[in-house]
Amino acid sequence: MRINRIILSLSLVAVFFDAMAQESIVRKINEYGKFDTFCQREIKESSLIGGATKYLYEFYGEPTDTLRTGKTPYSSPEDYLWRTNNVLAVVAGIVKTNTTVFPEKRGDGYCARVEAHIEEVKALGIVNMDVVCQGALLVGALPEPIKDTKSPMAKVIYGLPFEGSPKALKFDYKADVGHEVYRGTGFSKLKPLGYPDDAEVTVVLQKRWEDEDGNVHALRVGTGIERISEDVSEWVNGHELKIHYGDITSEPFYKEYMGLKTDPETAYHALNSKGENVIVQEDGWAAADVEPNYIMIHFIASCGKAFYGGVGNTLWLDNVELVM
Repeated sequence: MRINRIILSLSLVAVFFDAMAQESIVRKINEYGKFDTFCQREIKESSLIGGATKYLYEFYGEPTDTLRTGKTPYSSPEDYLWRTNNVLAVVAGIVKTNTTVFPEKRGDGYCARVEAHIEEVKALGIVNMDVVCQGALLVGALPEPIKDTKSPMAKVIYGLPFEGSPKALKFDYKADVGHEVYRGTGFSKLKPLGYPDDAEVTVVLQKRWEDEDGNVHALRVGTGIERISEDVSEWVNGHELKIHYGDITSEPFYKEYMGLKTDPETAYHALNSKGENVIVQEDGWAAADVEPNYIMIHFIASCGKAFYGGVGNTLWLDNVELVM
């Protein structure tokens, strides 16, 4: 009887600490989702492409925190779970940066401005590239430095381990969207494509596992995906994106873009147990009562595939939080 009581006590302790860890993750997402603090990395680009001094922003610390990191890869503090796609690239020894997410004053604090733009890389007689860059604000990681433009979706590790069933993602926003999509890969002439582009907000929960060959599989547990297709000139406060559980393909609100990520060009990526970057293979929909073990949250100014975007699309965000 005493052994049973000890086992029960240990089980309750484990449940307690799991709950505490989960509460801590939600608190960190919500706290830094206020965007009222930020720091900047000061990086001097290579003289071959102009030698400009650029700033890359992340939403922790204080504006007075200027980190002169040079070519040192970014490493986030332990408590900071967000990541912009402001990034350092070192290609063939050339140092280049890209900033698509900025802090912007809002009232007594700050918000995040996420935009899609054209990044020019020019060196007389050597390089003349125009690349369409889609701003993104996400929970996850973007390992640096970027060394090439191959497999752009593989560069971002979306999400983090997570247990629980949040009800919604809540946030304040305004938007300037519908700008014409351009294709700009850097390897061909910049091309307008004649159709408008939306911003997109995503929160997805998965049940993941790894097979004996190191492949990562997942079932889709929860889905909240919304496209912003109209301009919103004044702040909408406390907007809630509801998370739906189970197979939603027969629901009246279902859109094709809410479906499983089965296309390798747009699939999520993860690091397996060997540290290898692999595609997360979404094999199907989970039952609504399945407990997830992973969550992805991201905001993007342009919903097209990499190097295609509505140049000028801008999404302003503030007070992002998971509603449990």
